[in-house]
Amino acid sequence: MHIHILGICGTFMGGLAAIAREAGHRVTGCDANVYPPMSDQLRALGIDLIEGYTADQIGLKPDLFVIGNVVTRGNPLIEALLDAGSPYTSGPQWLSDHVLQGRHVLAVAGTHGKTTTTSMLAWILQSAGLEPGFLIGGVPQNFGISARRGTSKFFVIEADEYDTAFFDKRSKFVHYRPRTAILNNLELDHADIFADLAAIETQFHHLVRTVPSQGRLVVNAREESLARVLERGCWSEVQRFGARKEEPGTLRARGEPDAFDVLRGSLKIARVEWSLLGEHNQLNALAALAAAEHVGVAPDAAAAALARFQNVRRRLELRGEVGGVKVYDDFAHHPTAMHTTIAGLRRKIDQESARPGAAPTRILAVFEPRSNTMKLGSMKAQLPWALEEADLSFCLQGNYGWDAAAALVPLGPQALVADSIDTLVVQIVKACRSGDHVLVMSNGGFGGIHGKLLEALAARR
Repeated sequence: MHIHILGICGTFMGGLAAIAREAGHRVTGCDANVYPPMSDQLRALGIDLIEGYTADQIGLKPDLFVIGNVVTRGNPLIEALLDAGSPYTSGPQWLSDHVLQGRHVLAVAGTHGKTTTTSMLAWILQSAGLEPGFLIGGVPQNFGISARRGTSKFFVIEADEYDTAFFDKRSKFVHYRPRTAILNNLELDHADIFADLAAIETQFHHLVRTVPSQGRLVVNAREESLARVLERGCWSEVQRFGARKEEPGTLRARGEPDAFDVLRGSLKIARVEWSLLGEHNQLNALAALAAAEHVGVAPDAAAAALARFQNVRRRLELRGEVGGVKVYDDFAHHPTAMHTTIAGLRRKIDQESARPGAAPTRILAVFEPRSNTMKLGSMKAQLPWALEEADLSFCLQGNYGWDAAAALVPLGPQALVADSIDTLVVQIVKACRSGDHVLVMSNGGFGGIHGKLLEALAARR
């Protein structure tokens, strides 16, 4: 079968393309913007990429067009294929029909931490010899790829609540029908399609409805929003995690984020020692352990696998160091994720700074409000809180319809705004000094700012 994928360079659609190619299909695709790491991964698989959505692509005459949710009515190719009566489907529906049928699906849902937790879970199952398939919205360094079909009955998937396609406004995850589902956290996001938190809770309730009675829901005990979801109906076993104090049967952590015991009630069942930062990753680990246990992986074996977990590209990924200045790349783009990422890095460097003879260190946070939610300005009031633990903050002012400088006024002179990446680079390099940690946060390519910063720092020397 020849399938032509619209929006192929998105993390989900790119992963789907890789799985389809592995299954023996001929795969081509197009996208408005082609950038790494997905473009590199697709080209390495021999998948032809077309820049843009030109109507003449209808002449490729594929057996099926698979349409990503980034593509809307009015798009030239969409209008052409509709006029021609060409066969089409959504990415989640294609995956459900051709890959997930008859398999034990382990789905990871939540506003934050989906990619990291899905990667952890896939790695735990791989380490246990279960050879799972997976589709992840990033590139786990343990695997070096974001997706594979797998050779066993198990399939691990990042379960996104965003809508499916222009013709299917259900959340993607309702197509997956998991037997094991992690509900990691839940707060308002995707303000472009959800009016409020209650609307997202409804979609999570729809996901809960698809889990069989012999399935398992792994649920964050700290989230009131998830408690409301379960109150609307629950027909499966529930394993709670993350309680701040002892609760019978609930998993919790005791210790620092990089070295902690896993407790069920008062009983220690495993110990995790690894290199990841932050309490958020500690919670992610508990969720992954609980989900893996549902398919027979003992907690101590799962913890041993996590000790070898190498995280995901673009999760506090060190891109380079020049003159004592470290430049990191991180996918954070929601205020809560930004706050959590900065807090994790702050904890790490404060520990390092406490060592005798250590140089003083600062965090310079660099971000672009690129997601649809952030562009709308619905969360601009949270930005000062998101950045409060950074020493300096730098924001790219795009065509958002709101003033980033005004939103950052509470941070005073600690926040600078620029209307171009080149100006932003000049501002950052001027402020940098040896020992600084420059944390770049975006859910896109950010115009290659990481490389530009490293080049400018080298030129300054």
